[in-house]
Amino acid sequence: MTDNGADRVTELLASIQAGDADAHEQLVSLVYPELRRIAARYLRAERPDHTLQPTALAHEAYARLFSNQLVDWKSRAYFFAAVATEMRRILVDHARARNAGKRAGRHVHVPLSQAEESVDTPTVDLLALDEALRRFGEIDPRAGRVVELRYFTGLDDRETAEALGVSVATVKRDWLFARSWLFRELTRKD
Repeated sequence: MTDNGADRVTELLASIQAGDADAHEQLVSLVYPELRRIAARYLRAERPDHTLQPTALAHEAYARLFSNQLVDWKSRAYFFAAVATEMRRILVDHARARNAGKRAGRHVHVPLSQAEESVDTPTVDLLALDEALRRFGEIDPRAGRVVELRYFTGLDDRETAEALGVSVATVKRDWLFARSWLFRELTRKD
């Protein structure tokens, strides 16, 4: 998104807070491609037979965000940080519900041809990642937010620094630390 587009998102968010009903439509048309890109990025790490599609995930996250009228939208970066957090919550809730269904004795039948295709596709255990991020966030909350913004939302160092109110150098240090810590946690064999 260009700087003009980023500025326009910030303006529209302020208009929404001021009660401008038309600003919602303008915001959706401006940010929708980016919302779908973020949703697709999240879903690429999911299992191949995931029932959510990028469009549905983007719509659900947007609807949840704007159901809470008390949010103080500071900027485009802050908005996309909130989108990433909401998408992660939706996917974690979805994964928990799916796992609860498995424990209840429901099984998903996958044709052998699809099972063979999915073996080569690396997936991330979203519940394990969410738990690791939760633990990491207790150790270093800011660095945990850096992970969400950089990895899930796709913000660059400058945008992440803006969203968090820190320097680019701090974001780079946090990102390096977070990646090392998460890699160790997610590959650790207990």
